Amino acid sequence: MMMLMANGEGEIGLPAAVAALQGGASALTAVERGIGVVEADPSIHSVGRGGIPNLLGEVECDAAIMNGRTLQVGVVGALQGYLNAISVARQVMERLPHAVLAGDGARRFAAEIGARKADMVTEEARAFHRQWLEKHLSDERLAAWPEGPLAEYAWITAKSVMAKGTTIYLALDEQGRMAGGTSTSGWAGKYPGRLGDSPIIGAGLYVDERYGACGCTHTGEMTIRLSTAHAVVQSMKHGATVEEACRDAAQEIVDLKEGFLGPVAIHAIDAKGNAHAVSTRDLGEKIKYCVWFEGTSQPECRRTPAL
Repeated sequence: MMMLMANGEGEIGLPAAVAALQGGASALTAVERGIGVVEADPSIHSVGRGGIPNLLGEVECDAAIMNGRTLQVGVVGALQGYLNAISVARQVMERLPHAVLAGDGARRFAAEIGARKADMVTEEARAFHRQWLEKHLSDERLAAWPEGPLAEYAWITAKSVMAKGTTIYLALDEQGRMAGGTSTSGWAGKYPGRLGDSPIIGAGLYVDERYGACGCTHTGEMTIRLSTAHAVVQSMKHGATVEEACRDAAQEIVDLKEGFLGPVAIHAIDAKGNAHAVSTRDLGEKIKYCVWFEGTSQPECRRTPAL
């Protein structure tokens, strides 16, 4: 049975991913194609081109892809100047002995494989970044920017209502192969070089087709501490339903009382294609997940329930 699950940011890419599966493509290819559409859409401010820049005005993209049959992974972190981080991540998995490339190394590899270059900072994003600086910096500090310490400003963005999303895709193809992928431009106004959970296998993404797959979004600092995606899949390995596994992992996040704290949304499927999503707090009506099953004409999208 073929199926796809994506979070709300991924909805726009579902037709491409569904078409890939219906055309006989692998789960890996469906994931890559769906996420690729999201990365190229400048109206989505937490993924790819159009993402809100870091404190220096740069868009740094992270992506990961995982083969649930072989457990092979490909990851890029803090990639600048290339449109489809998910495709670069897949090539890391398929062409290199490594699993993860970051920063200048990721950019060098993207150039080497002929990945599509792009100016990832849109005019809208530039204007947003400039307005943010003018609002939060003194005239003297603004004139010298970006010289000097940045840490205090990362804390300001932490307390703001700003983009912190990711696109997540989990897929099951006609041959029973399972795959998952994540892509994000990361925390809006982040400290340069910050990585969330999206490019950290086991935190923001984990896929083992014997048991299931999981992807997480919002405050990656939380799922990194608990290896949440891996924990969800391990719970299913030990007999939990997909709903039980998601809720148990969400409760672990809620139970954290120290360090930087923030909300998380968890998305998962099991080996039979059952799907569930849950958030650690009510994130509003705009936060949703979408599921498509073979034989249905359209994905069904629902509001992500709170724990």
